[in-house]
Amino acid sequence: MLSQADALAADGRMSESIEILEQALERWPFLADTWFNLGLRRRRLGRSHDALDAYQRALEYGAHSPEEIHLNRGVILAEDLMRFTEAEREYRAALKHVPNYVPALLNLANLREDEGQRDAARALYQQILESNPTHREALARLANCSVIESRRDPLIERLRRSLTSSGISQIERASLSFALGRALDGVGEYGEAWEVYAAANKASKASAPIGAAIYDRSAHERLIDQIIEICDESFFSRIHSVDRASPITNPDLVLICGMFRSGSTLVEQLLAGHPLVTAGGELDWLPSIVRDDLAPFPASLKSVDRERVATLSERYLTRRKVTFPYTRILTDKRPDNFLYLGLAHALFPSARFVVTRRHPLDNCLSVWFLHLDHRMSYGTDLLDIGHYYLQQERLVSHWRQVLGTSLCSIDYDSLTRDPESALRPLLKHCGLDWNDRCLDPRNSSGRASTASVWQVRQPLYRSSSGRWKNYARQLEPLRQMLLSAGLRFDD
Repeated sequence: MLSQADALAADGRMSESIEILEQALERWPFLADTWFNLGLRRRRLGRSHDALDAYQRALEYGAHSPEEIHLNRGVILAEDLMRFTEAEREYRAALKHVPNYVPALLNLANLREDEGQRDAARALYQQILESNPTHREALARLANCSVIESRRDPLIERLRRSLTSSGISQIERASLSFALGRALDGVGEYGEAWEVYAAANKASKASAPIGAAIYDRSAHERLIDQIIEICDESFFSRIHSVDRASPITNPDLVLICGMFRSGSTLVEQLLAGHPLVTAGGELDWLPSIVRDDLAPFPASLKSVDRERVATLSERYLTRRKVTFPYTRILTDKRPDNFLYLGLAHALFPSARFVVTRRHPLDNCLSVWFLHLDHRMSYGTDLLDIGHYYLQQERLVSHWRQVLGTSLCSIDYDSLTRDPESALRPLLKHCGLDWNDRCLDPRNSSGRASTASVWQVRQPLYRSSSGRWKNYARQLEPLRQMLLSAGLRFDD
């Protein structure tokens, strides 16, 4: 039975694999490691609570490597259920079994970073490096959460030495190089920073699984074409039984999206300064519906009816009730949800959508400076990033036409230049009265789990606007590409 379950899992038939494991455990509940495997597979299907139960049974029956089980429970509690205090207890339980268990220390440090506790995060990274001085990921993270103000900062030299050490993997080279590039950019060494970032992106691409690092421009254009064709006025008329033209004054869900690094985190943190708003962060709920229930997307939307929409909507709302049980207005801030705004409007006609925008050269450069997940395969090549930017602009233009007043845009550069003028219409769009607390992201009670974690915990600043000018010569091919596509922007 266990072999059959493994074969089904390897074939992608996860539900059937889980069913067989559950049958086996009904007869032989003492199989501790099988409870562990059941926990892994339940989480793969988004069954977070059931996964926690399976891991707990694995602990009770004495499974091997209890520190790994506590770690996995902590990750579920933190990432899926937003129960951060309980997650920390699990990480500390793992450390009781193995005092310098690096994965638990790294996850604890992540919690501290998300809370804005820079010194506490640095202390945890230092703890890892004290017991393992060659741990390259800990060194890269230490540098990323440090304030480096001088080119003579010891961390810069330490990063350089680590990059020349023997036995370094491509993923380690990428992490260290992105950290070094950030440090050099911060102290004004723009020429060297560019070369280091180029090496970082090259190493990131080389570390990707086979096929994962290839961005197919034609395929992405076809995807955007399909979404535009399917999610038209007739789609919403077929799905909705209410008059979509009627005004909605009390939305309870705000989806914030746009390009990565376009200011979505800042917008969420400012909105979360309002007492009626809870920052949800980068939720995987819409993408998981697309992945698990609507494959192949978007073709599947052609056959979706109102009953199916109601089922999928309830699935999202159930997760919301469990994770954020006492929220008035929830923000769901996931940049790439711009692909799914048509689906989101079908599921939640009263939702409000906010698309963040930024100077295209600043935006594309900032993406190139970011160590993105390999699934964002466009992120390691500047011209691929430019192509993706243009396709995003094309789709957002379509959403403006079909979603009407449900959607508004906010410009990052305008927001940092004149916050109140930008925020007043945004709050009105979200059905909120003006509140002065929204002018300072430090007033947000939400956590910030993002590459911008330290930026959004500072007062509003404008230093990121116009940063592309430090690299104007290197960015000229990208600039010409965007201009030739008809995009207009100020120099």
